[in-house]
Amino acid sequence: MADFQERRALLGDENECSFAGRPEAKGPGRPIPAICDPGHLLHRVVVLMFMCFLGFGSYFCYDNPAALQTQVIQDLNLNTAKFMQLYAWYSWPNVILCFLGGFLIDRVFGIRLGTIIFSFFVCIGQVIFAAGAWGNRFWLMEVGRFVFGIGGESLAVAQNTYAVNWFKGKELNLVFGLQLSMARLGSTVNMNIMGWVYSEVASAVGSSGYTTLGISLMIAAGTCVFSLMCALVLAFLDKRAERILHKEQGKTGEVIKLTDVKDFSLALWLIFIICVFYYVAIFPFIGQGQVFFIEKFNFSPAQARAVNSIVYIISAPASPILGFIVDKTGRNVGWVFTTVIATLGAHMMLAFTFWNPWIAMSLLGLSYSLLACALWPMVAFVVPEHQLGTAYGFMQSIQNLGLAVIAIAVGLIVDLRGYLVLEVFFCACICIAMMAVVALYFVDYLKGGDLNRSAAARAKLQKETSPDSE
Repeated sequence: MADFQERRALLGDENECSFAGRPEAKGPGRPIPAICDPGHLLHRVVVLMFMCFLGFGSYFCYDNPAALQTQVIQDLNLNTAKFMQLYAWYSWPNVILCFLGGFLIDRVFGIRLGTIIFSFFVCIGQVIFAAGAWGNRFWLMEVGRFVFGIGGESLAVAQNTYAVNWFKGKELNLVFGLQLSMARLGSTVNMNIMGWVYSEVASAVGSSGYTTLGISLMIAAGTCVFSLMCALVLAFLDKRAERILHKEQGKTGEVIKLTDVKDFSLALWLIFIICVFYYVAIFPFIGQGQVFFIEKFNFSPAQARAVNSIVYIISAPASPILGFIVDKTGRNVGWVFTTVIATLGAHMMLAFTFWNPWIAMSLLGLSYSLLACALWPMVAFVVPEHQLGTAYGFMQSIQNLGLAVIAIAVGLIVDLRGYLVLEVFFCACICIAMMAVVALYFVDYLKGGDLNRSAAARAKLQKETSPDSE
């Protein structure tokens, strides 16, 4: 009762919260409106709403080049190699920042200030990117993407830290699924709306060109401003909850020690190989997919954008569902092998057939969603808890290194050899990932098969080895 009265008094003193437009009720025995109570589910739902929109602008603007591929190439007179550098410049800073993002949040800025700073980098990076297009300065666009990249990946770390801080032990798995779905929603909306935005701006300006492109990208920056506002609101709500509930500011919990790399097991290195060679066949393909669908399948730009976005459309609702299935069944290595085979089949369909690409892209969307649910959790099975931060940081780092290098390679392949050779290249990358999965299965089998246990077997083993069972 004393805790309740203290919390009620603190809430009443702030006088910033109202319910249905009325001042908060005061006086002994008056209940705190649930929407104002940081310990109540309704208030956490409000926080979750801002938390989900925190990364919306980042994911919306990340694939602006893909959504406007034909316009960017035509208006700025670029080849594909130059165009793909826009994705490479996003990835380069994250080769390093994947190690530093958690450290900066934990030790330097704190979760609230860190989130605002990373959101600001995303916002200012998109504005610089748009200004470069507006002034027909491609080097400035590259600078903008570099600045955008500084904030993008670290903002995702901050978003996850907020989620753990507010929902740990309650609805955390659901929250992570909802955040991922909102991220994919941002990518999907971008893919399907930016072409229309460009057309409307062109009609208003009177012609297409780099000025129209710059204005369109500046409009897209509005989503980053919105996400920055969400970061400010989250900081206020988190500070308020800290004062009322007497809790500590959230931390990532990651401990990064580069010396741990020498202790990584062969199984973990194989997981890294799978991660790199799988994702380089997904994101760079989507980055330049619009022109591929226009040239090979004679799609209109609108049709090409729609089919290019199907991976994200499927991922939004499928990720939480597939994650639940993997949780209930286990057999992570088996699921990863299934996704790699399905992805290889999708790329082979795109390369060697003229079947409706919606079939291959739908298969690619399901595979991409399932791999994220099955692959990333395996890291926790093969490294000690105190090395998890280093392992995940290194995994994201080499993933970004692979994406940066392959993005440049993809542009060169398209310019010099065409899209058929590009698809063969993607198939080769997936084959390397497949060989790594097979090797992982045998390495794991020789060590007891922990990675491919069923969920029931894992639960039984955990129960037998837990201290409480003795």
